Amino acid sequence: MLSMDEVLPRLHAFYGPLIPPPHDPFMMYVWEVMNFHSAPAKRDAALAALRRIPALTPDSIWKTVPKKLEPAVLLAGPYLDDRIRALRAGADVFRRDPDLPARLSGTLLASRRALAVLPQLGLAGSQRMLLFAAAHPVIPTDAHLTRVGLRLGYGTATPDVRRRIRSVRRALSACIQPTLDARRRAVLYLAHHGHATCVEFDPRCHVCPLRPDCPFGRDRTDRPPQ
Repeated sequence: MLSMDEVLPRLHAFYGPLIPPPHDPFMMYVWEVMNFHSAPAKRDAALAALRRIPALTPDSIWKTVPKKLEPAVLLAGPYLDDRIRALRAGADVFRRDPDLPARLSGTLLASRRALAVLPQLGLAGSQRMLLFAAAHPVIPTDAHLTRVGLRLGYGTATPDVRRRIRSVRRALSACIQPTLDARRRAVLYLAHHGHATCVEFDPRCHVCPLRPDCPFGRDRTDRPPQ
C-alpha cells in the first residue's frame, strides 16, 4: 500500500498547486453551500460571481434580493432554491450571532455545537468546516475522499456505509501527520483526486499518477479485455 508520503507528492505533481477552501468561517460556509452536489470548477465560478455582486458577507447576502443572487448561484449547478435558502439562513445565523466565529475556534466539542445551528452542512461539510475554518486537525471523509482511500487500500469496504467511512477515517488518521497543515493538504489533494480522476463511475485510471501502485487501478487496467 502506498504511504501518504508517496501519494501526496504524486498528486501535487499531477495537479499542481490547489487553492484550499477559505479559512474565514462564513466564507467557508458559503463555499460548502456552493460545493453541495457541484463540481470544483462550477463551485468556484459561483463563488467568483458572488464576489462580483458583491455578496460574500452575512450582511451583503442578507441584503441582496434572491433574484440578484440567482445568476451567480445557478453557476454551481442544480438545487438553486435550496442553495439560496441555505445562504440566507446561514447569513442570518452569522448576523444574529457575531460570536459564532470565535466559538468555532474553541474546543472541538464547542466547535461542533456551534456548527449545529448552520443549515445544509451534513457530516462531511461540518468536518470540513472544523478542519479549514476552525483549525481542528480532523479528517473529513466525504464520499470522494472515502472512495480514494478505499481504492488505495485504506480502510475496509464493508456494506455498512458508516462503518466504511469510519474505517477510512481511522486509517488515514493513523498515517497522516496530526498537524493542521498536513491534514489540510492531504484532504485537499485526496478529495480533489476523487472529484477529478478517481471518480465513482469510469475512473480515469489510465492517466492516474497512482495507478502503478494502486490495487484498484492495477486490477482494472491489467484485466484482459472481455
